[in-house]
Amino acid sequence: MLNKKAIFSDGTSNYLMPCEPMEHEEVTVRLRTGLNNADNIYLNTGNESFKMHLSGNDELFSYYDTTLSLANEQVDYYFEISDGTEILFYNREGVVEEINPNYNFLITPGFKTPDWAKGAIFYQIYVDRFYNGDKSNDVLDMEYFYIGDGTSQVTDWDKYPDAIGYREFYGGDLEGVRQKLDYLEELGVEVIYLNPIFVSPSNHKYDTQDYDYVDPHFGVIVEAGGDVLRDDARSNREATKYIKRVTDKNNLEASNELFIKLVEEIHERGMKVILDGVFNHCGSFNKWLDREGIYEESGDYESGAYSDKNSPYQSFFDFSEDAWPNNGSYSGWWGHDTLPKLNYEGSKKLYNYILDIAAKWVSEPFNCDGWRLDVAADLGLSDEFNHMFWKDFRKAVKDANPDALILAEHYGDPGSWLQGDEWDSVMNYDAFMEPLTWFLTGVEKHSDEFRGELLGQSVAFFESMKYHMSKYQTPSLLVAMNELSNHDHSRFLTRTNSRVGRTNTLGPIAAEEDINKGIMRAAVMVQMTWPGAPTIYYGDEAGVCGWTDPDNRRTYPWGNEDLELIKFHKDIISIHKSFEALQTGSILFLLGEPGFISYGRFDDMDKFVVALNRNNYDITVSIPVWEIGITDDEWLVSLMNSYFDGYDLERDSYQVESGRLNITLSPTSAIILKNSNKH
Repeated sequence: MLNKKAIFSDGTSNYLMPCEPMEHEEVTVRLRTGLNNADNIYLNTGNESFKMHLSGNDELFSYYDTTLSLANEQVDYYFEISDGTEILFYNREGVVEEINPNYNFLITPGFKTPDWAKGAIFYQIYVDRFYNGDKSNDVLDMEYFYIGDGTSQVTDWDKYPDAIGYREFYGGDLEGVRQKLDYLEELGVEVIYLNPIFVSPSNHKYDTQDYDYVDPHFGVIVEAGGDVLRDDARSNREATKYIKRVTDKNNLEASNELFIKLVEEIHERGMKVILDGVFNHCGSFNKWLDREGIYEESGDYESGAYSDKNSPYQSFFDFSEDAWPNNGSYSGWWGHDTLPKLNYEGSKKLYNYILDIAAKWVSEPFNCDGWRLDVAADLGLSDEFNHMFWKDFRKAVKDANPDALILAEHYGDPGSWLQGDEWDSVMNYDAFMEPLTWFLTGVEKHSDEFRGELLGQSVAFFESMKYHMSKYQTPSLLVAMNELSNHDHSRFLTRTNSRVGRTNTLGPIAAEEDINKGIMRAAVMVQMTWPGAPTIYYGDEAGVCGWTDPDNRRTYPWGNEDLELIKFHKDIISIHKSFEALQTGSILFLLGEPGFISYGRFDDMDKFVVALNRNNYDITVSIPVWEIGITDDEWLVSLMNSYFDGYDLERDSYQVESGRLNITLSPTSAIILKNSNKH
């Protein structure tokens, strides 16, 4: 009888060689079975079948290879295994009696994601809340009107964000990022992901005002004339200080120069930087629309489409009425008139402009290392057009910088965009953040819902992960942005209290109550041992709590950090970065029980076992570590052990018996173990 648990293959470099083949290249595909356990093995594609041949044995397994000659088209495949008495099939669903082609393995010739991003440690910075390095560029009280009222300069860095904090500015800037690079380097960060930095009236800057320039409030203000709004002001045409700051080319060029120098310093430290691109919509302040009259008042720009039907940018927006001047009939994203939807179908000029922007910021002299794309699936008015645009976007970016990364924000199945000719990968909600959050906290990622039936439900965790990971080809999976928190969802540390709430219902202090750092540490240990790029949302490592937006955008607590939690992050990051298997190796689910999960990460060099007990009581388990190739003459040595009220790096040894690790885990604990020939 075939040993189903011994059968394994995936798209990593041990089972697909090369794992990112080019067009018209030969590729070797490998399958593992139990030792001498199969008679005939075939690799089946859509229209051909290839007999696989024994390439080697080890103590536990036999390995079978076959070679495919690729053309320039995608190949999907699955395996057929027989021992003379039964026939089984294997794809990403696992061992099955009937193939579901949606789970078949895929090879896309020519699809390669940047090696530097595979398993890299990302750090997301919401710039206004990270560190104020230059107080001279701070947004001032009543500097301009934004969504119904004047701006507010927050002088107390530790103040909780208001429940409706549209107009609050804390003063964080790029100089602040530069001053904290030592901290980020010591933490172990390899890639800095900046939330939007281009000219914009908001603290979040997802309503772009000018795609060509860094906002001087984040950069440098060398020309500081004008005045804030008078008490009787009614229009931003009177916001002369703001107009001077954001339209004067001296300020704009100086801010871009500061950014160029920042990127240079980041690169000198061996780190990368990716930008946030908001290309589905812009903002009503945008110079192309100029609803506020800011650019008209400056006198140095062409007329905006809001006031002038003959504006060179009129086609950039979809106006439903011929109602100039002051034409407010343009389409807004989700109906928001502050977020005009860009009219790509109606303007080839806009289409090409944004492609030029895409290439500009990853080229000399800016040299950024990639893009994160906001609401990328919403761009355009049809799926067909959307895919056409992102294909052209990829070409523009990769032509300018072949090693640039393209990550998209996306909820749901991203598969149609991850075919090798559009995005590299996505922010990994479905195949990381959500399943792990449900298992560990029972709370939805906004803290808006509690589902007790998912808390500690290992079967739901593994099945959800398997299903959603199957939508990714391996090159995408290894660079997927694996976050626990970000600027759109509640802080994970708050989710550990398993409470439902928002800052406008329970208040911000409630977000800090009944939190469980043992669960937080366990989550980070999974994050640092799961396929993909572990991404830390600024301050998570320092103990920052918060409900969903805007409370999740609290300031980094300089001087009040949770130093033990920071040390824990440094230690787990060091472990992650020390082993290729934790960055690009295979993953195999080993054992799931109520409140307990265990899985292995492995390559031809190292083998790791991760085990996690979410229960509030001890649990003794027997984990089948033989499934990842660990034999009885090996020991497993702990690299990190986290428990309810702390963690340690003590190297405890565990003997493997009959291919299994028998271990007792304390309540709310997690452990990472590595194979060793010594104990």
